[in-house]
Amino acid sequence: MKLSEMLYLSAKDIWDSYYDHPFVKGIGTGELALEKFRYYMIQDYLYLLEYAKIFALGVVKAKDEETMRIFAQLVNSTLNSETNIHKDYMKRLNISDKEVKNAKSSLINTSYTNYMLWVSQNEGLLQLAVTVLSCSWSYKLIADKLSQRSGSIEHEFYGEWIRGYISPEYNIANNNIINLVDKLGENCSKEEIENLKTIFINCSHYEYMFWDMAYNLSK
Repeated sequence: MKLSEMLYLSAKDIWDSYYDHPFVKGIGTGELALEKFRYYMIQDYLYLLEYAKIFALGVVKAKDEETMRIFAQLVNSTLNSETNIHKDYMKRLNISDKEVKNAKSSLINTSYTNYMLWVSQNEGLLQLAVTVLSCSWSYKLIADKLSQRSGSIEHEFYGEWIRGYISPEYNIANNNIINLVDKLGENCSKEEIENLKTIFINCSHYEYMFWDMAYNLSK
């Protein structure tokens, strides 16, 4: 079994709970309050700026050109593709550049990104890749699930969010992370795998907490 498959199974119960979260369900039904989505957009934009730093650390820690290029592409796709979804929504939600610049990261957001950065700085390249895998992969699966609901992709407001995370471009970026994790994890010991599962499960819990934060407008 590939490492990515082992990690997925270790957090499957957590990931399955995402689909039932009222924030996620609200995107699929189109009934999520705009106030909650607006808050999420700002917080997730701040999150992505830290997320990109982790990929940049991957460039620094990589030992071969191919891996460096993968992480460099992930920096680019995060800053110039994924954030574009947010910028489009920010215009529609009347979120100004000044508001984003002055926004403060929530406690959950700060805790989550600090955890990923700590692991990325203090452990190896594989551990770094695993910290971002739960976010990237779970968003793909959430969007896949939501897209199966009739009319969700065509929804005049939330359809763009779903389409962004089922797009070929996002799928390629996500698969690059999965494949890299599997490549780097080919010869892991049992002890190393258990540590990687812990990191993956922790980040998966943080993902649920992020949805909760957005839904409850938690500071």
